[in-house]
Amino acid sequence: MAGSSGATPGAMTPVTPAGSTADSEKNTEFQENEKILSQDFLSIDQITDLLKEADINGIQEKMRVFLNFKNLQTCLRDAILLDYYVSGFFWAKEMDFSLDQYSKFMTLLDMLLHNLQTHHMSLEDSIKWLGEVMAEIGPNHSLKNEGLHVFDVREANAIIDYLKISLFQHYRLYEFMFYSTREEIVIGTAQTIEVAKPADHPFPAPLEEGISLDIFAAFIEPSPIPETERKVLDQEESPEAQAESEAAEVDPLVGFTIDDVKSALARVTDEVLLNIQNEIKEKLQVQEEAFNARIEKLKKA
Repeated sequence: MAGSSGATPGAMTPVTPAGSTADSEKNTEFQENEKILSQDFLSIDQITDLLKEADINGIQEKMRVFLNFKNLQTCLRDAILLDYYVSGFFWAKEMDFSLDQYSKFMTLLDMLLHNLQTHHMSLEDSIKWLGEVMAEIGPNHSLKNEGLHVFDVREANAIIDYLKISLFQHYRLYEFMFYSTREEIVIGTAQTIEVAKPADHPFPAPLEEGISLDIFAAFIEPSPIPETERKVLDQEESPEAQAESEAAEVDPLVGFTIDDVKSALARVTDEVLLNIQNEIKEKLQVQEEAFNARIEKLKKA
């Protein structure tokens, strides 16, 4: 990751003469923090180029080019990292930082992710590391190395608050992104499809569902017969066929009145009811005989 360094804050130095150990440790820690943020994540030219963009979409596109992210549509990790840096830069733009402040802030964002990915820093260690670095680049009453104190008290507090709601609040998710292996999602599969053979003998023509409606209407569907030709065909039809057609079209109920229909329905209904009544009588008789037999047994007992 850009702007990364193998140094860690708070590293101890070799044993020094008595009386100078504390000062030596402070100087070493200061030098380590200074070294960490000395290699800028974005150059001044890149920051200036990003500031020319009016909206966040333009910033995102240029940041993508600077970070050389090419697979945003398929790589979730690159998309998350791009959103992390773009959101931070856009927030810094709203804070109206200077170019030097932009450089230090973006390098700080990059180093926090670098510590998480490379050194497996826990959330507590990252917060401690941030406090040590902010003590060097934030407000300080010391006149020594004033060039590193690029943020005042308000800006330093705003940076800490921003990191709380961005990186630190979702720290476990970033750990999962860097350390957890993700299953490969299958977005395609090979299938064997049997293609219909040509419509030659002895194979039939393909079903109309297998072709588009335009092709079926243009080449397969029979054209409608004009009205004049239809009349000619009707006139040329034989008398026998016409007689059969007329006989088939005769209503079978012709010649029956409503009373005839009612009488037929009444006979059918009476026959059905009579059969039902006979079945009920037979079942009642069987049950009556069974009850009588039980009663006789009880009397004898």
